[in-house]
Amino acid sequence: MPAELISIHPVNPEPRKIARVLEVLRQGGIVIYPTDTVYGMGGDIHNARTVERIAQVKGIKPEKSDFSIICNDLSHITDYAKVSDLAFKTMKKILPGPYTFVLPASNKLPRSLNPRKKTIGIRVPDHAITREIVSQLGNPIITTSIKLEDDFMEYPTDPEEIFHQFQHKVDLIIDGGPGGLIPSTILDATSDDIEIIREGLGEWEE
Repeated sequence: MPAELISIHPVNPEPRKIARVLEVLRQGGIVIYPTDTVYGMGGDIHNARTVERIAQVKGIKPEKSDFSIICNDLSHITDYAKVSDLAFKTMKKILPGPYTFVLPASNKLPRSLNPRKKTIGIRVPDHAITREIVSQLGNPIITTSIKLEDDFMEYPTDPEEIFHQFQHKVDLIIDGGPGGLIPSTILDATSDDIEIIREGLGEWEE
């Protein structure tokens, strides 16, 4: 059975449609959604089977997964990561935005994400659909790009193309308009200094 395709307004997400996305997530489904960078794929972080399925779609082993999580705002980040004063001040200044902060993982991070995981990537995207989903769900969602491990092509940006490629691999795909081509900037905030790991859409100066 092919995935469900839902068109949601990128600025004013329709509550009825968001409710449908939440229903799929709570049932352990995999959802593809827009962000302020590229389209992402994810599910409820508390569902171990969902983590396994996403790893399978990506072509990697769950124990080697390096998924990040999307939070609605800064208030829940300390539930899943240890945040230094410098990291918090920096995050408060530039989030929501196209950045992923790599932080030391707390012991509250679900072991299903990777039992050996010592760090976790945190995203607070500047996108109404994704943040509304996380806000209504009540906890973060896993996030990983929809670019597959063996894919040397650019990130898919057209929701119809994404549907064609993933309709038999996920449960629901959100059409939130064209996606971007540039992923987030990744910042290492695990020490006293913040260092750039990957230069992406977010501008960064030391």
